[in-house]
Amino acid sequence: MGVQIVGVGSCAPEKPIRNEDLASLGYDADWIVQRTGILERRHAPPGVATSDLAVDAAARAIEHAGVDPADIDLVLVGTFTPDMLLPSTACLVQEKLGLRAPAMDVQAACASFVYAMITGMQFVATGCSRLALVIGADCNSRVVNPADKKTYPLFGDAAGAVLVAPGGRDQGLVSYAVGSDGSGADLLCRRMGGSRMPYAPGGAADGMHYLTMEGRPIFKWAIRVLGETITEVLDDAGATLDDVNLVIFHQANMRIIGSAVKAMGIDETKVFNNLDRYGNTSSGSIPLALDHAYHQGRIQPGDLILFSGFGAGLAWGTVLMRW
Repeated sequence: MGVQIVGVGSCAPEKPIRNEDLASLGYDADWIVQRTGILERRHAPPGVATSDLAVDAAARAIEHAGVDPADIDLVLVGTFTPDMLLPSTACLVQEKLGLRAPAMDVQAACASFVYAMITGMQFVATGCSRLALVIGADCNSRVVNPADKKTYPLFGDAAGAVLVAPGGRDQGLVSYAVGSDGSGADLLCRRMGGSRMPYAPGGAADGMHYLTMEGRPIFKWAIRVLGETITEVLDDAGATLDDVNLVIFHQANMRIIGSAVKAMGIDETKVFNNLDRYGNTSSGSIPLALDHAYHQGRIQPGDLILFSGFGAGLAWGTVLMRW
């Protein structure tokens, strides 16, 4: 507690890629909607990388907060699609924004932003930071296989950013839960590109550099982990779903979100979704939705907001925050 979000911002490529636009690749637009709830997504044009989206989102958050960039003393970027394996994307963002601050990436796949936000808020709560820039950004279109009809239409590119600063005693993280289960690592992964399987022309030709996903077990796991962690966080806070003003899930799949909402009896009017227009933007999904919800007037001072991110690792993070 004692921390607050003082600025929000987001960025997504301008041109939408509609389901109908994927027909040339052999996709059925109706099947995509029925299985995912996605109507369109955004793909970064050639030459635009994760750091570019992150910088644009950060600049908008800085403008919204009305702060001096020179006061930013920490940069955290949640991403699993860095510009390059080294240096960190956060260092590239720091330089592009002209900041003088330590910078590091936080990699927990689609839970990266929640992990990064919790980390940044702890820096602020302990007095080790006075103004932390926390970003979630991914260029998924660079790592999904156009020939993978079960995976390719799910993902889009986007970034979102928040600025975290000291706040009132009643503001901040009321309760949170993070976790991981490496036994599910093979369910959602990119096998090539690390120290175990370095990049090689033959492997790239076989598609080993692309993301692969076992959809059915991920689907079942996501619904279960959402129910368990939300219950855990609410019980720890002594709160109920009736006390929550807004719910923002990782925008992975509308069937996952719908199943979790139904299973837990969550009021659908409290759940913010923009998955239909942006697809699964991984680390960018929660801060993108947060920015849109804020500017639509869905967030007011004192509101209780529930965030939950989940993805490869397997990793998850659920937060109950007092705005």
